Amino acid sequence: MTYTIEQVKALIREYPDFPSEGILFRDIFPIFQQPEAVVCLTDHFVERIKGLGKRIDVVVGLDARGFLFGPLIAIKLGVAFVPVRKRGKLPGEVVDVTYMKEYGEDIFQMQAEGIKAGQNVVIVDDLLATGGSCKAAEELVAKLKGTVVLNAFVISLEGLEGHKKLSAPVYSLIEC
Repeated sequence: MTYTIEQVKALIREYPDFPSEGILFRDIFPIFQQPEAVVCLTDHFVERIKGLGKRIDVVVGLDARGFLFGPLIAIKLGVAFVPVRKRGKLPGEVVDVTYMKEYGEDIFQMQAEGIKAGQNVVIVDDLLATGGSCKAAEELVAKLKGTVVLNAFVISLEGLEGHKKLSAPVYSLIEC
């Protein structure tokens, strides 16, 4: 079966009051149970990125769900994939940045050789909420003298206005 992007969107499940009361959790994992849906999703992002008309050198995926489709997008673009991880998960020389989450501080790290000066970067993740983790990733890219040209998400929670914290343009497949 070949999926349309609308069929991919329909695979996303909603779970009220998870992980806590008042939260509506949107689960992208059902997409990954259908290989053709994954192909449609990654092709959609690749076309959107190519449509920027800019050279892309690196796709950065955020810990952890950005790791699911970030490498697939990078492969289709023929560029490097670089993970952003929580502190203590990457070997070698790293750069780090502290950022605020809804329940306190956290630290993101990237390997220092992951991005070279002047490289154009696309950051990918499953969800944009408050923008804290993506802003931290933008800061990591800037520390390595790269340029974020797009922040791409499967879902954006518009009411939380996370896009306002970010320097680079934002694209979300679903805005709710």
